[in-house]
Amino acid sequence: MSKLLQRLSDASRSGVYRVASAAPVLDATRGSALDVVLIRVQGRAERDAVLGALAEALGFPAWFGGNWDALEDCLADLSWRRDAGRVLLFEGLEAGDELGILVDILAGSAEFWAGQGKPFFAVFIDPDGALPLAALFREK
Repeated sequence: MSKLLQRLSDASRSGVYRVASAAPVLDATRGSALDVVLIRVQGRAERDAVLGALAEALGFPAWFGGNWDALEDCLADLSWRRDAGRVLLFEGLEAGDELGILVDILAGSAEFWAGQGKPFFAVFIDPDGALPLAALFREK
């Protein structure tokens, strides 16, 4: 098991991070039990676009209300997904006012799932290192 897969499988390290490229994460998790989901949103982190992309990628149920509170509720449930750790890869998002809200919700979800003993990682693909997030791992 690679060091990156070990990290992504460790619930105590759950959180919100950034990487320069999705490739190392996808390579490390290929064939693992982790539920890896790529969420594509182009441009600024506008609420409706982000929520729509998340709802589609994670297959949110019909009761999803399309607002930040409903996102918190769905991320704290996820019973319709495989019962494994989660890695959400966000591609294409740029910094904006709504990004801070999204990061806060994702961090709360990571804390919740870590308390359940399940890894939960939200990883933003950030080739320029522009987002104010910790790096998931030291990239060369």
